[in-house]
Amino acid sequence: MSNSLPWDEIATPERDYNVRLIPDGSVIPAYWGKDVQGKLLFLISLTGDHRNLFVQEKITVKGVDTDLRQDPATDCQLLVLTLDRQVDCDLFHALCKSLFHSLIEVHRPDVAISVAMQHLKRWRTFLSGQNSRLLTIQEYRGLFAELVFLNKLLEVGLNPASAVMAWTGPEWVHQDFIYSGRAVEVKALSSSDRSTVRISSEDQLESIEEKLYLLTLTLQESRDNHVALSLNALVTHIRDLLQRESLESFDSKLAANGYAPHHEYETPKLVTTNKKAYLVEKDFPKVVRSMLPAGVRSVSYQLELEKIEPFSCAFETLLEAL
Repeated sequence: MSNSLPWDEIATPERDYNVRLIPDGSVIPAYWGKDVQGKLLFLISLTGDHRNLFVQEKITVKGVDTDLRQDPATDCQLLVLTLDRQVDCDLFHALCKSLFHSLIEVHRPDVAISVAMQHLKRWRTFLSGQNSRLLTIQEYRGLFAELVFLNKLLEVGLNPASAVMAWTGPEWVHQDFIYSGRAVEVKALSSSDRSTVRISSEDQLESIEEKLYLLTLTLQESRDNHVALSLNALVTHIRDLLQRESLESFDSKLAANGYAPHHEYETPKLVTTNKKAYLVEKDFPKVVRSMLPAGVRSVSYQLELEKIEPFSCAFETLLEAL
């Protein structure tokens, strides 16, 4: 993340607050600002009176104060987000950019309040994890691959609550998905590592489930392919498929994975160019905890994809009995 922040060029005012309009936005104007204490602000200008709606929908987010004020210069009201601690400025910047992006298609001020509050509700979950760093590109691709498979479970008709429950990777379970007597470990591959796949522990390819599968997804970066998605776009797509009661669990699992809806996750855009499933059975080459001699632990290793080809199976096998 860049060290330059939009508040850097805004002077601390002697009274009220100084603001700067965010360009290229929506019909709903939004501003960066500072108050008399030098605290960082994000403001949304709203025509009309929205006090009742604000009281009904207000969300409390740790470290961020939310208020609705009358704009002294106009007849509009201002939805004002104030950062409590300067040390959290990078994370606050990411929150505000993400919120600004979500308002671009909004035209009504009452809808803007609802969108803002729902957005803050999601951020409350993410902020509770206190993880302000960005995902590495490897973590980005790994999470993307898991979400591709979660999306597939939803597409084939697994009910949303069951699909989200099946995603066990964020809960530090040994495999990424467990459902219907199956365990699935998902691995993201790129064009540069097509020949091997890395197994990061002695537990990933050992399961008490009836069947265990290794699933590799080859992800290719693309700017032109219309089906390519960013991580943010894939998260939004899945959220649109979920029922209200499943959203909180989904967001909590994203947060456990270190994800928050940073604007930086608008790139890279990825497309799945190949998927390959393998049945991890008795003779499958693997190193597992039950095989390790006493005193050996924290094992990681690579599998040659060519050598495990005899164990390949149809991808559709993973979706049977759903």
